[in-house]
Amino acid sequence: MTSQQCLQILRTVKDVAFASVDAQGDPQVRIIDVMLIEEDRLYFCTARGKDFYQQLIAHPRIAIVGMNKDFQMVRLSGEARHLDDQKYWIDRIFSENPSMCDVYPGDSRYILEAFCIDTGELSFFDLGRSPIEREQLPLGDGTPALNGFVIQESCIGCGTCMRICPQQAIRKGTPYVIQDAHCLHCGLCRERCPMQAIKKRGENR
Repeated sequence: MTSQQCLQILRTVKDVAFASVDAQGDPQVRIIDVMLIEEDRLYFCTARGKDFYQQLIAHPRIAIVGMNKDFQMVRLSGEARHLDDQKYWIDRIFSENPSMCDVYPGDSRYILEAFCIDTGELSFFDLGRSPIEREQLPLGDGTPALNGFVIQESCIGCGTCMRICPQQAIRKGTPYVIQDAHCLHCGLCRERCPMQAIKKRGENR
């Protein structure tokens, strides 16, 4: 899976959830169309009169998530960059999404402002496979977050974690090893480990 392929899934879904933060620091979410994907960049737009626009200008860090009919989910966290040459980008967006002409006919389209996300972190999660598959990827200069769990050297090899894992994502070793690509991040192994040898990535060991 590449970052471009992940973004293309969001474009195919098109109507995806965009989360932002308002002036009070409260989370806000709404459905926004992914208008254009090219060269590892995601483009969208919103009207200047909307609360979403004000939130983007004040706090450009946002999160996006969508799932397709095959139960493949993509999550993107990044910074929404307000684009230069707005007329060019709005015209380009309308050219690629002609149904927008019915919503904003004629020059009313220029109440919209175009944004781009080209740096951030992507997560791909495929629930349509068994075992599940997941992958974390950078977008542009972004760095994927450290998620999931790791088994420490204090593991005694009892096999409890391997037996209870819903996706059978743990294999024998010294210590046992969690296969990140198939891990649900549910934390059941950590809760049941008799030695408390399983930690969240990034936790103090």
